[in-house]
Amino acid sequence: MKTKILVGLLVVLLVIGGYFFLKKNKKEPSILVDQDVVSNQMPAPGEEDVEEMVVLKEINMIAKNWYFEPAEVRVKHGEKIVLKIKSVDVDHGFALPDFDVSVKLKPGFEETVEFTADKKGEFTFFCNVLCGQGHRDMKGKLIVE
Repeated sequence: MKTKILVGLLVVLLVIGGYFFLKKNKKEPSILVDQDVVSNQMPAPGEEDVEEMVVLKEINMIAKNWYFEPAEVRVKHGEKIVLKIKSVDVDHGFALPDFDVSVKLKPGFEETVEFTADKKGEFTFFCNVLCGQGHRDMKGKLIVE
């Protein structure tokens, strides 16, 4: 009986000790929220002293009959892009085929789209939901420098 109690106590102590050990050694990435966001990513195994920086570009966008605001977006090659897009009037869509992006937008709701600008050049984005008379002209341009 005493052996079972001692084994049980030992198991509990090991679990609690392991929890605090893992919690103490866990690295949390830090994120600064701004137009250009920088975060520290966890280093790969064997690279504990090297931290890689990833730049996030966050852009707020509005879809409205029959345009996007902003209609031109400039980013740097390699940046991770976060688009927060909101329709303010009717159903719209946002398509950027060169980066495999396609999302439907409902009025009043914000959709978040993420991708990496891994190709340089000028790319057209457009509304991919029939939204009325000016739908065909609802386009914009992503410029990756």
